[in-house]
Amino acid sequence: MKRNVQSLFLPGPAGKLEALWEQPPSARAGLVGLVCHPHPLYGGTLHNKVVHHTARALQELGLAVLRFNFRGAGRSQGRHDQGRGEGDDVRAALAWLEKKAPLAGVVLAGFSFGAWVGLRVGCGEARVGALIGVGLPANDSDFSYLADCSKPKLFIQGTRDQFGSLGAVEALTKGAAAPKALVWLEGADHFFAGHLEQFRQAIRDHFPLPLRKAGSSLRSE
Repeated sequence: MKRNVQSLFLPGPAGKLEALWEQPPSARAGLVGLVCHPHPLYGGTLHNKVVHHTARALQELGLAVLRFNFRGAGRSQGRHDQGRGEGDDVRAALAWLEKKAPLAGVVLAGFSFGAWVGLRVGCGEARVGALIGVGLPANDSDFSYLADCSKPKLFIQGTRDQFGSLGAVEALTKGAAAPKALVWLEGADHFFAGHLEQFRQAIRDHFPLPLRKAGSSLRSE
């Protein structure tokens, strides 16, 4: 699939944020994706493989996609702020999207740390219509805010994820407000090594949102 890819900097609260704006040949009018990367202190950037495949899956569904580096990551200015300032970075990205074109709705996706930060912001943002949480670090991160989040939510997790155990992720999903769906990828670790094509297919299979069945838990072999 031929894509139009633009490298840019968008204004952020702690300085410029490095970003990529990618448009598929035939985009859905006003419907865009925003993808948040994993923990920057452990090498997470917008070029992470899971982030890349998330963006590609959304583009294959006809969405233009913005992915960006949080403050202090890659060529973005500022310093890491333990998730507090990074939430403001997500809001800055949403503001940029709103100025770029009239929005019918944003599908906000996040991987690992990006899910923890991004979904929290997305739940309270009228510009965000649906959420995708990937590789949820449920073992040691607080996702209790999802209990009051009534937006459609898709969670994708590997059964061998070392940062989000089956029990922790099942409990997180159970506590989240409907509509929601949890897709397990059998044998996949936190980074979906060897399962990235399955991962992309999972996004395509369970989109558009709202999801097939509120509260469902699906396992992909």
